[in-house]
Amino acid sequence: MQVIPALDLLGNDAVRLEQGDFERVIFRQPIEEFMSRIVATAPPLIHIVDLQGARDGALRSEVVLRCAAVADGIPLQVSGGIRSIEAARAALDAGASRVIVGTAAWESDDALKLFARTFGEQLLVALDVADGRIAVRGWTATGGLDVDDALSRCTDAGVVRLHVTAIERDGTMRGPNLALYRKVCASGIAVVAAGGIRDDDDVDALAEIGCEAAVMGLGYLSRLGLEFDA
Repeated sequence: MQVIPALDLLGNDAVRLEQGDFERVIFRQPIEEFMSRIVATAPPLIHIVDLQGARDGALRSEVVLRCAAVADGIPLQVSGGIRSIEAARAALDAGASRVIVGTAAWESDDALKLFARTFGEQLLVALDVADGRIAVRGWTATGGLDVDDALSRCTDAGVVRLHVTAIERDGTMRGPNLALYRKVCASGIAVVAAGGIRDDDDVDALAEIGCEAAVMGLGYLSRLGLEFDA
């Protein structure tokens, strides 16, 4: 079971938002400074989200390059505004080991299949869940796709790995939505869980359900002894 620290980027800062709300920034620190703190803990992987890219629809490859320069060889999984095959390739070229795609993957069954076929193990498809529906465009919109429909489409497309976020728990330190992850793990697709994960007890609960990794945001800040506005 991997524990993966999260590095969310907005402008030139690493930030944490409460429930993905850009108006509710509860932590802020310069990118390289926070990246160095994470690297010092020698995690197996670092989860990077370009929040600005997710909101604006275009990943900033330059911030991926900046993170890769500090990562000291630690693999990066990158998301935020990857809306095309070309953008995913650009993120990999900039130093990502894996890319997370949400909005573009849900545009059609053909789009999902193309991403899965093109990137295989390097791809995670984002299931960002709000009220049982899949959120897109930096969590600013939800469509008609529910979790069951999304899982069915991913199975049909041959998706290898899912990145699943319970939006209502993200940035809250309220614990993970175990019912959601239990449902997703039952699909047989590998699951990386995110949203509300606080400590080793939460990680153990996710491992018991069958998740292969847990992404920690505020929980990792607590491990580093950093303060945030709860």
